[in-house]
Amino acid sequence: MPNLKDLKTRINSVKSTQKITSAMKMVAAAKLRRAQEAAESGRPYAARMSAVIASLATKTDRSSASPLLVGRADDKTHLLVIMSADKGLCGGFNGSIARTARKLIAEKQASGHKVLVYVVGRKAGVALGSEIADIVFSRIEGVQGSHMTFGNASEIGQKIIDGFEAETFDSVSLLYNRFVNAITQTVTHTSLIPAEVEATEETIADGLTASYEYEPDEAEILSALLPRNLATQIFSALLESSAAELAARMTAMDNATRNAGDMIDRLTLVYNRTRQANITNELIEIISGAEAL
Repeated sequence: MPNLKDLKTRINSVKSTQKITSAMKMVAAAKLRRAQEAAESGRPYAARMSAVIASLATKTDRSSASPLLVGRADDKTHLLVIMSADKGLCGGFNGSIARTARKLIAEKQASGHKVLVYVVGRKAGVALGSEIADIVFSRIEGVQGSHMTFGNASEIGQKIIDGFEAETFDSVSLLYNRFVNAITQTVTHTSLIPAEVEATEETIADGLTASYEYEPDEAEILSALLPRNLATQIFSALLESSAAELAARMTAMDNATRNAGDMIDRLTLVYNRTRQANITNELIEIISGAEAL
């Protein structure tokens, strides 16, 4: 049985940890509202951009369309953009991304594709470690959070376009956590190259599947819009990932604070019982000594 000093030290240590987790929860909660508003505000623009691309794609001859729209016929190498957090202590946020990335890489390799990865955020790269050491196309950190701008997404998008034009890879997809609510984040896998051009319920509701005439022609508009669409989808994913990270951290720190409180209660109970047992033993020794006299 531990002595009273050890128990007291452990209780104080858990109390200190509880203060830290409580503070982290409050910080994440304070940042979450703004991040959530940014993510939700970015969704209509990204959805409308995808809808416009889909509408234009239906009017473009795919045999002469931009490879950014239709990809390459000879798809040998695939680039997977893995978007995770730069920091930990956010529950299963990073672990779910790493597990899904591992599964997608294995599936692509099993189908005969060569796979490269673009790691956005530090934690996924750390989790996958040596598994992706030989297939990393590029890494970037520090582009999420309060300092995130559209320029960060444009930089990532331009590097992808440069690699695609250099024929380093033939198709690109993006893996990230989509924010649903404060306790739910959904791992989402979407195609960047070729662009997703399937009509969705939102597209139909917006009326963007109707017939339009474009000036200049569709092909010229697409050539200007496709790089912009790539950056827009990446920026939207960054916003979603940042909001999802804060929500996951708030939930994780709330659970940690509650668990610390439960542990303090249990340790306090053990401390009181141990103290009572020690006092009882001392009284027994005193009484026994008195009787011996």
